[in-house]
Amino acid sequence: MLTLAHSRPASGTGFPTPANQADITWLVAEETPVAFEYNGRSHAVMMATPADLEDFALGFSLCEEIVGSAADIDRVTVRTVEEGIVLGIEADPLRLLRGSLRRRSMEGRSGCGLCGVDSLANAVRVPRQVTSSFTPSVEAVAAAFAALPDHQPMNRANRSLHAAAWADPMGRILLAREDVGRHNALDKLAGALAREGVDTSGGFAVMSSRCSFELVQKAATIGIPLLATISAPTALALKLARDAGMALAARSRGDGVMLFR
Repeated sequence: MLTLAHSRPASGTGFPTPANQADITWLVAEETPVAFEYNGRSHAVMMATPADLEDFALGFSLCEEIVGSAADIDRVTVRTVEEGIVLGIEADPLRLLRGSLRRRSMEGRSGCGLCGVDSLANAVRVPRQVTSSFTPSVEAVAAAFAALPDHQPMNRANRSLHAAAWADPMGRILLAREDVGRHNALDKLAGALAREGVDTSGGFAVMSSRCSFELVQKAATIGIPLLATISAPTALALKLARDAGMALAARSRGDGVMLFR
């Protein structure tokens, strides 16, 4: 991370003046172009935080339905180049899912899960069916929301990163990943879950962001039965979740939790 020095009023009121300025150190989150190459073929460039990149490569491949399982990927290499970072994913071409390498024509910004998709037909894909009937209690979701800040070390330093975390049925957070983009954070969590061999049918994901339909698509792809986000879902996110057999949750006023089924 980078450091940035700026000034603030010493008294907490008014604008800084030469008499009451105080220098502080601020950590600034990195946002780096990360290119995905499959068997040497360029697929997409995402703007992301350069951390947990192996998880990112695996999770993106799973959540975008480029491969069907972690075992379908033979090797991941991380290569730093002058313009950013290249993730080289090697897999048997016969194991790549049909139509999965949808053509992208531009970079993916950190706040966007659709950048570069070149047709309306590719924008909203039918989500996979989630077979688990597990739904955590409202108390468990509330506990996960309360615990989430303790699993965001980078965000504590710079206040600008999203988090995606995995919680057990009691709401205890077991894994968490951070990124400047909420979609990237969920991809990284998906990769971490796959690498750890976690059974996603018996827990839930909790995120620091709003719930957009792309997050529902990604969560359904890896079999997450409930996605809990700080803000309420959009209408399309709720529709896709219901189509997939997923539940959604969001924070309500105070420490309350709303469940959407």
